[in-house]
Amino acid sequence: MTFSCYKSRNFLSVERTCRWLAESINAARHKLDFSLWGYVFMPNHVHLLIRPCRNSRSIANILKTIKEPVGRKAIAYLNANNPCALAQLTTDQQYRRYRFWQKGGGYDRNVNRFETLVECLEYIHNNPVRKGLAERPEQWLYSSAGEWLDGTPGPIRIDKEDWPAFI
Repeated sequence: MTFSCYKSRNFLSVERTCRWLAESINAARHKLDFSLWGYVFMPNHVHLLIRPCRNSRSIANILKTIKEPVGRKAIAYLNANNPCALAQLTTDQQYRRYRFWQKGGGYDRNVNRFETLVECLEYIHNNPVRKGLAERPEQWLYSSAGEWLDGTPGPIRIDKEDWPAFI
């Protein structure tokens, strides 16, 4: 699945915001019972490769559970520390004054072939290289590439033990 920052702003270029997102993904994973097989945080969007378990809620609920805490923390932080920056998050909606994430569910796709799963993981990991942010996928901090390559843990533990379970 892929979801983006409001108006494609580079909100995830800030370490603090990436930490909030990592914490939120971990909390959502434990609350809603899904496996995380791959991820990358880009400056303006996120890719996650997940496998909802039998009793998991919908993808929309998973996204909401991940995104809402990050948006709330970012808005509260800016309100307290840099109110002028809130202008980047201002919407024209009366009921929602600020927005951290782009409206909508993002993009998700069901994968049912192992080859497609591997392609998705490679695409996710190579995103920072394609965008000129790293020379090799494992150099990008907020990515699962290092853990897949040589076991180097990233900011979020992935569920490698579940990897082939759906096949």
